[in-house]
Amino acid sequence: MDKRIYLDNAATTRMSDEVLNYMLSYLKEEYGNPSSIYDLGADNKRALLTARKSIAGVLECEPQNIYFTSGGTESDNWALIGSAESRCHQGRHIITSKIEHHAIIHTCQYLEKRGYEVTYLDVDEQGRVELERLQKALRRDTILVSIMTANNEIGTIQPIEQIGLMLANHPALFHTDAVQAFGHIPVLPEKWKVDLLSASGHKFHGPKGIGFLYVREGIKLPSFLHGGKQERGMRAGTENVPAIVGMGKAAEIAGKTMLKRMERETSLRDYMIHRIETEIPYCRLNGPRKNRLANNVNISFSFVDGETIVILLDMEGICTSSGSACTAGQAVSSHVLTEIGLPEDIARGAVRFTLSEETSKKDIDDTVDILKQILEKNRKMNPVYTSFAKLNQRR
Repeated sequence: MDKRIYLDNAATTRMSDEVLNYMLSYLKEEYGNPSSIYDLGADNKRALLTARKSIAGVLECEPQNIYFTSGGTESDNWALIGSAESRCHQGRHIITSKIEHHAIIHTCQYLEKRGYEVTYLDVDEQGRVELERLQKALRRDTILVSIMTANNEIGTIQPIEQIGLMLANHPALFHTDAVQAFGHIPVLPEKWKVDLLSASGHKFHGPKGIGFLYVREGIKLPSFLHGGKQERGMRAGTENVPAIVGMGKAAEIAGKTMLKRMERETSLRDYMIHRIETEIPYCRLNGPRKNRLANNVNISFSFVDGETIVILLDMEGICTSSGSACTAGQAVSSHVLTEIGLPEDIARGAVRFTLSEETSKKDIDDTVDILKQILEKNRKMNPVYTSFAKLNQRR
């Protein structure tokens, strides 16, 4: 195929030309340190404020609620470890779900080794956290609840607003990992009564290596990096100005285009699901049909390993994933698919396609056409499939 088709936007997005062009002057001419008092530094300090305002505008919060980090992983670590350290005198119980990103799960495991108790909530077959389970798990010594806004593998959107209402009269802090959601669906921490929220610039056409943590007014977290007085004394280190202004511009663009993108991507998503389900036998949609991210398609194909499909699609110029980019290449099934109850063989056949505003209907058609050829050819080489097909013919 002459043109590369990129359908792995949950792993990372292409930085937009507008964002890149906006960053260039801060990589070349506007190189001052924001902590300096002369004009070159002051100009950069104002640029940081502009980026903070842009992000706050999308979240409908105040700019002072935004703290810049190196990305979603750091934001998640800061939220969880900071909450645990600042609230340890009130209790040592934390609640999260079993399908969180590893930046959450591994941080919880780190805290367990340091004397904290973590409850990992089961989810239903669509990957949704059930409010009743959460209510039963809450205890007097619960100091933190961390539930992702939307799942990075199967696209399930969680009932964050309802969880926030449930926790409104409980002393526990409420954190949500919104890395996959911010810039793609409305994310409103103040309306949802969220205390802490994580996001990452490269998930919405900004640069890599930059993210932010929203901290609700009145919430006190300990400093995560120690040294200088940057980020109001909360995160030391000279700010990555080009990346910050790039993320701010990307957030501004995402906020303005979000609703139209959601409508278009939902239409393409459902079209792709329909074509696959009607034209390719022995497949299964993972996650909900409606309450999912507009750009997410995760489907398991029986009798062919998902990694094999991804490699063969790549040979045709099509970029997809067999799961989270953070676990790609590992010979294990996705923990998300396992936790929604998929058998091992079905889970290992999963492929994730994630779209963007740059995805065309022709991209979808070309991908499905090639996918059909790949599956037909590889299934014929699988003796288990051959026996299964013969058995079905007799029936």
